[in-house]
Amino acid sequence: MGGSAAISQSLLCLGPERKVKCYNGYFVNGYVFHTEEYGHGRKTYNSGVCIKGSTSSEFEVDYYGRLEEVIELQYHSEQNRVFLFKCYWYDTTDRGIRVDPHYGLVEINSKARHRNVNDVFVFAKQCQQVYYTYTPSFRKDRSRVDWLSVGGCFFYLRQN
Repeated sequence: MGGSAAISQSLLCLGPERKVKCYNGYFVNGYVFHTEEYGHGRKTYNSGVCIKGSTSSEFEVDYYGRLEEVIELQYHSEQNRVFLFKCYWYDTTDRGIRVDPHYGLVEINSKARHRNVNDVFVFAKQCQQVYYTYTPSFRKDRSRVDWLSVGGCFFYLRQN
């Protein structure tokens, strides 16, 4: 093991510095993300977040949320920095997510929060940007009021 690698590992073992920096936005993976508070009232929506994940079962689960905070942790050296997103996560169980059978569009229940509210941080590099919009309807269907359609630059049709 090289000398500089050993020094880097020993600095990481000390843990992050006690001070953190918070930002209103961050550029990662080709997207400009803004916190929901910073983006409130603006014409563009840059606080929608999606990460690909998996559960203990064999199924992949996509997690959807809104960016609340951008946090920089520094590990005793300018080169050893990590950016985290603190997010409000939507419920991804059957209660909080559905896929339109005709078009394959993902819809999220905006009132259903993910149950594990203590697990709110993700690495910024894991995130893709999405946006949420109310699903248009030709009839006044009250059951669709709290549901949002998910769209984004990487938009794809979810497989059932």
